[in-house]
Amino acid sequence: MSGFEIVFSGRPIPVRPGQTIGAALHAAGIRSWRTTRINGRPRGLFCGIGVCFDCLLTVNGEPNVRACLTVARPGDEVTTS
Repeated sequence: MSGFEIVFSGRPIPVRPGQTIGAALHAAGIRSWRTTRINGRPRGLFCGIGVCFDCLLTVNGEPNVRACLTVARPGDEVTTS
């Protein structure tokens, strides 16, 4: 089965079928996509199982989506929350 792409902040990201958005971003070398409110520390994948909220993104206009739990779909538009 061939892969597909999602778009992260205007950048095409390759995805393997069944891969989460977080895994696709990590594989593309994107390690952080938001910062903490206090001190501006970078955040991205941390727990990888949906317990923390470090990996929140906006997916297809829906805010606060956990990248670690959300399976990517062809054409997903992903932006930082």
